[in-house]
Amino acid sequence: MSLFLLLVEDNFDLAETIVQYLELEGMTCDHTASGEAGLNLARENDYDVLLLDIMLPRLNGLEVCEALRHAGRDTPILMLTARDTLDDKLAGFTSGTDDYLVKPFDMPELIMRVKALARRKSGQARVLSALDLTMNLDSKEAFRTGRKLNLTPTGWILLETLVRAYPSVVSRNKLVQAVWGDDFPETNSLKVHLHKLRRQINGKFQAPVFHTVSNQGYVLRENDEKNP
Repeated sequence: MSLFLLLVEDNFDLAETIVQYLELEGMTCDHTASGEAGLNLARENDYDVLLLDIMLPRLNGLEVCEALRHAGRDTPILMLTARDTLDDKLAGFTSGTDDYLVKPFDMPELIMRVKALARRKSGQARVLSALDLTMNLDSKEAFRTGRKLNLTPTGWILLETLVRAYPSVVSRNKLVQAVWGDDFPETNSLKVHLHKLRRQINGKFQAPVFHTVSNQGYVLRENDEKNP
């Protein structure tokens, strides 16, 4: 599995062992020993997974993780640390990590977790983006090209589902589940809410980005004449 990883670990012996093992598995791994450098590298590069120690110089792993999430980076993060109490793990997940591996660990388990994380984007990012759309999950504000969108609560859920799935098509059933779960009303409610959302996203802007894909669902993408 060809993956591009970043390891932020100040124990050079351990870091060397991890990097060598990852390379044997066909993965490429950058390494740095400081949190500040790790944060900069994570901002500049498109990594598949980040491996973060917690006890780091300058910025610790929790601070690095939190900064990336508030910047909207959805790269999966695996914390590597000797801290094994429940409070330590809660702190890690609160900061935005996706998984937690306590030292010492077996290398095959590390590989297994890295591969599992690489299959998905993190759900911990606090700012979501797709094309020229952004959503701030903390302030509950959505924007297109910097202009605020006045979304209903249902419109927010629908847009978040579409943004998280971008650039994939989202089926009608998935949108129904996102809003109503198993209690979908026997009305045309979804159609009405999608019409309102489309008007919000496309109506006042030069290029539409919300499209219907015939017999498949809905998608965010650049204007497509085949699927207006």
